[in-house]
Amino acid sequence: MGKQETIAAFYDSRGIIGEGARLFNVFENGDHCTVPHIYNRRDYYKVSLLQGQSRLSWHDQEIIIDRPALVFFNPHTPFGWEPLSAAQPGYFCMFRKSFLQNAERSESMQQAPLFRAGTSPVFFLNPVQEQRISNIFQQMLEEMRSDYLYKYELLQNYLQLLIHEALKIAPHTISIRQRNAAERITAGFFERMEREFPIDAPGRQLTLRSAGDYAKALAVHVNHLNHAVREVTGKSTSIHIAERVLTEAKALLRHTDWPVAAIAHSLGFESPNYFYNFFKKQTGHAPGHIRVPAL
Repeated sequence: MGKQETIAAFYDSRGIIGEGARLFNVFENGDHCTVPHIYNRRDYYKVSLLQGQSRLSWHDQEIIIDRPALVFFNPHTPFGWEPLSAAQPGYFCMFRKSFLQNAERSESMQQAPLFRAGTSPVFFLNPVQEQRISNIFQQMLEEMRSDYLYKYELLQNYLQLLIHEALKIAPHTISIRQRNAAERITAGFFERMEREFPIDAPGRQLTLRSAGDYAKALAVHVNHLNHAVREVTGKSTSIHIAERVLTEAKALLRHTDWPVAAIAHSLGFESPNYFYNFFKKQTGHAPGHIRVPAL
C-alpha cells in the first residue's frame, strides 16, 4: 500500500494558494494523467472524466476503461490507475467533503457514488452523456478563472450536476421510499463497516470484528442487529463481515508486499493459521494463490 496522497501536497507541488482554490479545484487531465498512480488512498474526493484508455483497480476488482467514463474516487477506498493510451484527454475536479457543506444530507446525495462505499465508481458514457459532462467540466474551468464573487457556490452546483448525471445513468441505485427501522439499522451497519476499511498500514488493526462489536458500536442489541440485517439482505451479519474482510484480504495480498502474518494481524486474526484457514474456507485456495508475483 503506497503512502496516502494528500490534497495539500498536490497543491503545494503546483504552487496553488488561496483557501477556496485549495478546497476545490478543477483541471484538464493533460500532464496530470500520464504516469500510473499506485494503489493507495487519498484524503480528498475526486471526480474524473476519462476519455483515454486506462486500467482502474480498487479492492479486489479491476476494470479496463476503454471508452469515455465518469469515475468517482473517495477517501475511504484505495485506487490504482494506469494509463493504457498515450493520450489521456478529459478533466477532473478534486475537493474536500466539506466543500459540499450540507448537500450530502439530501436523499439524492446519500445515494451518490461519492458517498456510497462498495458501489462501482465507474459510469460509462454514451456520446450525448459525454458531451453534457464535458460541458459541465468546461464551465467549471471557466468559473475557476473568473472573479465572480459567488463562484464557489456555483461550482458546488456544477459538482452536484455531475453527481446527478451519474445517478441518472444508474437510476436503480436510488431508493425513493422511506426506510423502515430494519433498513435504517442495516444501512448504519454497512456504513460503520466501511469506516473500518481500508487497512492502509501494517500496524493498523480492525477495531470491529464480530456482530457483537458492531452491535455495541451501533448501540443496539446484537440479536436486533442480526434480525434487521437478515431481514433486509437475506444474509447474516457475520457473513457480511466475513465477505468484507475477505475483500480486504484479497486487496492487501494483491496490492501490497506485506507478509501474510502482518495481513492476518491487521484483519484481526489471532494467528496466521486462523487467517489461512479462513481464506481457504472462503475461496478454496491458500492466501498466496492470488498474490501477484514481484516483477
